[in-house]
Amino acid sequence: MEKKNVFLVLLVLGTAFWGISFSITKLAIGHASSLIFLFYRFLAAAVVLSVIFSKHLRQINRESIKTGISLAVPLTLGIYLQTLGIKHSSASQCSFVAGTCVIIIPLLKAIFYNTVAPAKIWLAAIIALAGLSVISINANFSVSLGDLYTIAGAIAFAVYLIKVEKLSKVQHIAHTVVPMFAACAIITCCLALADNTSTGWLPQNNEFWMGVVYCSLFSTAYMYTISNISQRYLSAERVAIIYLFEPIFGAIAACFILGEHLTWRLFLGGSLIFAATLISELKFDRKAIMLEANAID
Repeated sequence: MEKKNVFLVLLVLGTAFWGISFSITKLAIGHASSLIFLFYRFLAAAVVLSVIFSKHLRQINRESIKTGISLAVPLTLGIYLQTLGIKHSSASQCSFVAGTCVIIIPLLKAIFYNTVAPAKIWLAAIIALAGLSVISINANFSVSLGDLYTIAGAIAFAVYLIKVEKLSKVQHIAHTVVPMFAACAIITCCLALADNTSTGWLPQNNEFWMGVVYCSLFSTAYMYTISNISQRYLSAERVAIIYLFEPIFGAIAACFILGEHLTWRLFLGGSLIFAATLISELKFDRKAIMLEANAID
């Protein structure tokens, strides 16, 4: 199997971990500070990845630390804003709105990098956005505070994915993983110390610590490492479309973990999202199609 296809499978598995994390996070931060939760999440991920990538630690230099910090800023901002979104919205709603990243990426690249994505990517993004609309937009077209936080987080996360794509073309991104999460931990720690509402650094409820363990191992250490490495083989737009499996897994997890209801809109929107993913992966080879047509004639 080609490396590209291997990472496709690993990314889809990661979206399942990520989707479940919305419900886990909502439970964990119910009576605790979001910033303190994120601090422990990033710190634990940095420690775990230091063990996994121990051989790369010797190759960390000033440049990899600088790169890690540059990636940590949009990543921390994106995750923090989406964590706030979870506090003010349902887990399933938040996971769907987060999927707007799929259309934000090609727009940002077109505006700031003067690049144009292939037509199939735009088509897939439009279909995926339609799927998200079916699932998440209410009858009165209202936008909640949680949705605004989540959309802002999606913009920050889109910036992060674009930066990873650019950097992975010129250097080995694995060397920056540990510095990146260490920087994320430092940023969230400083923000928590500066925030007077961030109290209780050692919460006594088990849900908080179970959330830290799950999110640090699966939705942070695993997912972001696979995502960063996979972008040596996959574009940011394609990775973002694969991420759209996340709201499907997120809604299913919210149903079982939080008791949120699944509706026909989920299945219709999910089908559109799945179709968009397939379209993004199809290869349109005009020469092959013309040869096949000539052979039939």
